[in-house]
Amino acid sequence: METNDSNLIPLCSGFKEKHNSICIFGTGDFGRSLGHKLLQNGFSVIFGSRNPHAAAMIPNGVEVLCHAEAAQKCSIIFLAIQRHHYDFLTEITDVLQGKILVDVSNNLKINQYPESNAEYLAGIVPGAIVVKAFNTVSAWALQSGTLDANRQVFVCSNDSKAKYAVMDIVRGIGLTPQDHGSLMASKEVENYPLQLFPMWRIPIYICGGLTVFVFLYCVLRSVVYPAINDKKDLSYYIVVSIPNMVFPIVSLILFALVYLPGVFAAVLQLYRGTKYRRFPNWLDQWMLCRKQLGLVALAYAFLHAIYTLIIPIRYSVRHRISSLTIAQIQTNQTKEFIHSSAWRSDLYLAFGILGFFFFVILGITSLPSVSNSVNWREFRFVQSKLGYLALVLCTAHALIFGWNRFLNFSHYRWYMPPPYTLSLVVPCVVLILKFILITPCLDKRITKIRQGWEKPSKAPKQTKYENSHITI
Repeated sequence: METNDSNLIPLCSGFKEKHNSICIFGTGDFGRSLGHKLLQNGFSVIFGSRNPHAAAMIPNGVEVLCHAEAAQKCSIIFLAIQRHHYDFLTEITDVLQGKILVDVSNNLKINQYPESNAEYLAGIVPGAIVVKAFNTVSAWALQSGTLDANRQVFVCSNDSKAKYAVMDIVRGIGLTPQDHGSLMASKEVENYPLQLFPMWRIPIYICGGLTVFVFLYCVLRSVVYPAINDKKDLSYYIVVSIPNMVFPIVSLILFALVYLPGVFAAVLQLYRGTKYRRFPNWLDQWMLCRKQLGLVALAYAFLHAIYTLIIPIRYSVRHRISSLTIAQIQTNQTKEFIHSSAWRSDLYLAFGILGFFFFVILGITSLPSVSNSVNWREFRFVQSKLGYLALVLCTAHALIFGWNRFLNFSHYRWYMPPPYTLSLVVPCVVLILKFILITPCLDKRITKIRQGWEKPSKAPKQTKYENSHITI
C-alpha cells in the first residue's frame, strides 16, 4: 500500500522490504549476528567488506562483496563498523546517494565526541539518509535469541519514511521499535548503552552509606565496647551477628524512604493549594527512584531472613544453649515459663513473617511482566495500601523486638542507644505523618487538589488612587 503522507506508517512496507536485499557493512560480531537474525526472519542479506575473500563465519550462500558493489544492490545499508572507520565512505559517496544508512555504532564513553556518530556520518555522506538504530541491542542477544532484556530499539532520523522503513525491519525480526524523533536525539540514544544503572545510582549510594554507618555503629557497640570495658573478645560477631543487625535496620529505613517522598509531596500540595507546580528537583529525583529503593530494601530483607534461619546451627548459639542446660541441671533449677515473653516472641515472629510476605508481594508487582498485567487501580492498591500495611507490620516487628529496652539505661553503651532504635526513626515519622494526612479533613482536601482544584489566590488590594477615575 502506497501513501503520499510522510507522517503515516506504510503498513505493507515490511513485506516489500523482505523481498529486497539488506546490506551490512562489517563482518564483525554484531554484523554477523544481525545478518543471522535477518536471514532467520526471511530477509535477503548482502555483506560489504573491505576484504571480501577473507570474510569468515558468514552463513553459506550469503554474498560478500566489496563495499561499493554491495551498496549498489541495496537501498538500506547497516553500518556495523566503528566511527573511526567511516573515512572509506567518502570514496563511495556517489554510490550512497539516496541510500538509507543505519548507524548502529556506540562509543567507549558518554559524550566522547562533540556530535553523535550518526550526525558525523550525515556530515561526511550528505547525499545519504542516516537513521540511528540498533545500538541498544547486543550481538550476543541477537545471536542467542535472548532479547527480553533489550527488546526495545530506539530509532531516530530526519527522514520519516526512512525511519518507518527501519522500524518495519525492527518489527520483522521480533523487536519493538521506539520512535525517538529526529537525528538530534541520536546523541542521547548513543549514551543509553553506556549508562551503568542510571536509576539505581542514588538508591545504591544511600544504601551503601547507611550500611557502612550502621555496621560501624554496631561494631562499636557490640565488639569494641565489650573489648574495652569487659575484656571480652566478641570479634566473631562481625561475621554473622552484626550483619544480621545491619540488614534489617537498613532494609526498614530504605522501605520507609520509599513512602516518605509521597508524604512530602502531599504536604507540599496542601501548602501550595495546587498540583500544577513542579516539585523541587531533589523531590522529583527521590520519587523517580522509589522502585529501586524498595527493591534494594527487599534484597536486604531477604538477607536478614536467610541469616536468621542459620542462627540455630551457629556454634556460639549451640554452646550457649548447652551451657544453660548444664547449669540448670547442676543447680537443679528450671527456668520459669513466662507467658508475656511467649506472647512477645510469637508476635515478633508473626509480624516479621507477615511483613516480609507483603514486602515480597510489593516486589513481585514491581516486575514489568506483572505490573503490565494489572490495571492502574490494582497496581495502586498493592503499592499504596498493601505497601503501608507491610511498613506497619515491619515497624511493629522492630518495636516488639526492642520492647522496653530503650528505657533501660544499661543498654546505652557509651550513651549510644540500641541499634534497633535507629531503624524506627524514619518509619515512625512516615507513619505518623501518613496517619495525619488520612484524617478526613486533610484527605478530602488532598483529593480535591489532585483532581484539579486550586486554592484561590488573594487579589492584591487596590489603593484609593487606583480606584479613583481621574479626568482631564
